[in-house]
Amino acid sequence: MRTTFMANESNIERKWYLVDAEGKTLGRLAVEVAKVLRGKHKPTYTTHVDTGDYVIIINAAKVQLTGKKLVQKTYFSHSGYVGGTTFTTAGKLMQERPERVVEHAIKGMLPKNSLGRDMFRKLKVYRGSEHPHAAQQPENLELNIR
Repeated sequence: MRTTFMANESNIERKWYLVDAEGKTLGRLAVEVAKVLRGKHKPTYTTHVDTGDYVIIINAAKVQLTGKKLVQKTYFSHSGYVGGTTFTTAGKLMQERPERVVEHAIKGMLPKNSLGRDMFRKLKVYRGSEHPHAAQQPENLELNIR
């Protein structure tokens, strides 16, 4: 008799991957990283369990946005007070906090629940090429994207 494999915390193996975002298109990068964070690249993927791996993204400031997105794309935030809306363009956010642009794109592709929040915590994004995770010995993750 065959039984369906169900992953749980005792049989999940997590790896650390390093992704260089230099010259990559933001959306295409976000799709591939979200797959790794969710664990969909593994044969042990289980929908209700966080089977994904850790991902470190370096050179977030050098990610590409196509078309007129630097001028036209806006990010919305609200302070919670009346009239507390703030709109920021992608170009301004890329100058001030490019990590946020990458994080926002990837977070939108994860589940909108506590499982998605756990997956998002495994993402580490850095503006430059330096990162403090050398002790984890991350493997380079080659993405076949433009």
